[in-house]
Amino acid sequence: MKVESLIFDMDGTLWDSAEKVAESWTDVLKMQPDVDMVVTESDIKAVMGMPMDAIAKKMFGEFPEDRQMELTDACGDYENDYLRQHGGKLYDGVEDTLKKLSETHRLYIVSNCQSGYIEAFLEYYGFGKYFKDILCWGDTKVSKGESIKILMDKNGITDAAYVGDIQGDCDSARYAGIKFIHAAYGFGVIEDEVPEIENLSQLPDVVEKVFAGK
Repeated sequence: MKVESLIFDMDGTLWDSAEKVAESWTDVLKMQPDVDMVVTESDIKAVMGMPMDAIAKKMFGEFPEDRQMELTDACGDYENDYLRQHGGKLYDGVEDTLKKLSETHRLYIVSNCQSGYIEAFLEYYGFGKYFKDILCWGDTKVSKGESIKILMDKNGITDAAYVGDIQGDCDSARYAGIKFIHAAYGFGVIEDEVPEIENLSQLPDVVEKVFAGK
């Protein structure tokens, strides 16, 4: 098979870190004298996939913008360290699927997260060996679609598929001019009619069909 590039979303696609992220954010906010908030898993799932500045506004909208980002940055920094120690809920079949796909495809990650979040995931599970490059909102401060294009330009990618779970992922793939595969087990639904998987182990077969039909 011709080697093609696959770009992965993180949350709702490779893992579910919401419970551990909520724990870490609550730990940080307990130390803030002007904040009285316990962050729940549901709170985090409600903002998963948003750029960090949008998350800041959603979570801390009662504060001035500078304070919103200050709190979000503090939570994000601690969150990265917390996830390096505790991990998250890895979806079934992730490592076997990544290992198989990496033999015939170039694998990447693009996420709307803060800098260090993807690295925490890769470090905890030892998955760095499967990916050629990563990029996130914390690195670029632009939309996910723009970040995908930046990663593609950097790595000389001309044809790829993005694997994600929410409508914003689909829209970002379309913006970048690449194919999209819906991780239907994740956090969102897709309005468009697109190829989908019910678990990650189905991805190699779906990828083969997607690229064969290009």
